[in-house]
Amino acid sequence: MEQTTPKTSHWALAALVAVLFGGNAYLLWRVHHLQAEMSDWRASMITQISELRETESEQSVSSRQKLDALNEELRAARLAAARSAGQAKIEAQRHAEQLAQKLAAEQALQKAQQERVASELSDVKQAAGANDVKIADVSKEVAATKTELESTVADLKRVTGDMGVVSGRIATNSQELAALKRLGERDYYEFTLVKTKQPQKVGDIRILLKKADPKHNKYTLDVFADDKRIEKKDKNTNEPVQFYVAGARQPCEIVVNQVKKDQLAGYLAVPKMQTARN
Repeated sequence: MEQTTPKTSHWALAALVAVLFGGNAYLLWRVHHLQAEMSDWRASMITQISELRETESEQSVSSRQKLDALNEELRAARLAAARSAGQAKIEAQRHAEQLAQKLAAEQALQKAQQERVASELSDVKQAAGANDVKIADVSKEVAATKTELESTVADLKRVTGDMGVVSGRIATNSQELAALKRLGERDYYEFTLVKTKQPQKVGDIRILLKKADPKHNKYTLDVFADDKRIEKKDKNTNEPVQFYVAGARQPCEIVVNQVKKDQLAGYLAVPKMQTARN
């Protein structure tokens, strides 16, 4: 068996030591490098943390300022709202008072109107009662007048006129003439003729008085109708003096009730639906 010499062992130990020393040196360098990286990373982290804190502080201040501003705005808004609410309440109360006054005035006006209407209604009722009495009186008067009219009309006579035509009822005074007018069978025109040179217009005709004899109640006159002259000579009072005009089936009648010196008083009776002439 081969034995190792001391010289060989010495070199092997030296190589081992060298290897160990190299490994230790590398480890030391690696540790130093890691320490340097850790130091840089720590510094970086400190810087970032500091920046974050500064940023957070700035944001906190800004947020606090915003909150303060919002609180102040909210306080101001609440104060304004409170003031507005108070003013609105005052305005509402004032408006309510005005409405109450208007309502009271309207109620007073309505009451006054109701009282006035009630008073007027009472007056109307009284007037109606009085009118009822008056109507009753008027009805009695109308009935009496109607009776009187019927009696008067019954007393009127139908007379044959100067042309041989049976006349309508003849009126000899104003009362009888009024009765004839109320009957409405003819149109009546009262007249007073005075002796003149020109004929006088009566209704749609003209009449000229030529002679009046009050002693014998006779008269003579000319009638102008349809551009014709008709002489009526020596006629008597209350005698129907008749004449026809164009378009009429019944004659017109002149009735003289009173004869005075140079003057006649009477009326003209014209059948209804007679055509008017100038």
